[in-house]
Amino acid sequence: MKKEKNGAKIDMLNGSIWNKLPLFALPVAATAILEQLFNASDLAVVGNFTGDKSTIAVAAVGANSPVIGLILNLFIGVALGANVIIANAIGSGDEKTVHKAVHTSIIAALLGGAVIALLGELSAGWIMNALNLPAEVYPYAMQYLRIYLLGMPVIFLYNFEAAIFRSVGDTRSPLIALFFSGLLNVALNLFFVIVLKMTVSGVATATVISNLFSSAILLRKLIRSDKMIKVDPKKLRIHRSVFLRIMRIGMPAGLQGAVFSFANIVVQSAINSLGTDVIAASSAAFNLEILAYYIINSFAQACTTFVGQNYGAKKMRRCRRTLALSLAEDTAAAALAIGIVLAAGKPLLSIFNSDPAVISIGYTRLIYIFSGYFFSMLYEVMSGYMRGFGISFVPALLTTLGVCGIRLTWIKFVFPTSRTFETIMTVYPISLAATAMLMMLALLFTRPAHKFERMHGTNDE
Repeated sequence: MKKEKNGAKIDMLNGSIWNKLPLFALPVAATAILEQLFNASDLAVVGNFTGDKSTIAVAAVGANSPVIGLILNLFIGVALGANVIIANAIGSGDEKTVHKAVHTSIIAALLGGAVIALLGELSAGWIMNALNLPAEVYPYAMQYLRIYLLGMPVIFLYNFEAAIFRSVGDTRSPLIALFFSGLLNVALNLFFVIVLKMTVSGVATATVISNLFSSAILLRKLIRSDKMIKVDPKKLRIHRSVFLRIMRIGMPAGLQGAVFSFANIVVQSAINSLGTDVIAASSAAFNLEILAYYIINSFAQACTTFVGQNYGAKKMRRCRRTLALSLAEDTAAAALAIGIVLAAGKPLLSIFNSDPAVISIGYTRLIYIFSGYFFSMLYEVMSGYMRGFGISFVPALLTTLGVCGIRLTWIKFVFPTSRTFETIMTVYPISLAATAMLMMLALLFTRPAHKFERMHGTNDE
């Protein structure tokens, strides 16, 4: 397929794959890491410029991470459905479906964000009560959540727009948009907290404004694009058939991420019961460990998109090659990222909170979490491979069993017998290893490339 036709930055259908996977994955990882760093600025600002309320403010912002993660993962998964549909259509040369999927995605993001914002505001009290927060943290955490929820429509819009760009191999546009909106976020954080003397309400407001800015940048770029993914405001509507296809792939992927986050909410509730210092330490460590996770997940997203296009073009050999290379390259990249975070872990943790006890607890979390990241890499990439073929329900089901099931059981029956932070952390490597084994068995059973070749043949040269 010619570049002039689809505007793709990376030709996924021809030539070598090994050198193109990092070209796709690393900007995706950089985007997610940059977003996390800018989000971490919320913690850093309230942790350093709110005086005697710093630990409480950090705990309040951090306690919201699993809740926000659940909501975002649900719709990021649905956005991945749009990515797969567009990638498949590009591989098969179906421009009509591409246009329908792009316009449907924009409207679905805005409407979905509005619905979630409304439901979230109505259930905010119940959510905060479920987190089992200390009394001094509760009002600040509630304030942060309510303001953050107001930005859901533009937050979802940015993620759907990013998925659209990535489906054609353009991973730089979302990164550039996020970079400038992130700078705005940091500037507003400092202005609201230092100048206006706001606390968590200031950083939450800054986050909403910066997300509005990034989504507007990408929407403008889509409207002015001359590519297959060009948006015509007059054609914005939901195309029912395409929407159902997006949901068939995206909703299970979203539920997979949401289930993962729901399990973490239960774990977070157990962490919250151990006191403010533990909450603050765990929140700070999360902002570091997630950086390595984004490296892992970026190769999984690359695997999904490469497989999606090649599946559409009936190039099964390239699909298999993508899986093998994604696993190998992801392993190397993740090992490097984990090594860097561990080496600089304690100084980085001190950015969020200088209390030695908080730093020690946070570093303990890093050790436990990273011990299971190899298994996380395995199941993320294998899930991404299956989703590229449109197989989305199986990974979602296995994640529910392996991650959610084990973590809920652990917190229900094991944690009460030994109420320590180390007991809670032990469940992470156990649940990730179990999920990786389940996903490997599922892949061996489904063998999507082999079944496609047997039924339809292949276009591989």
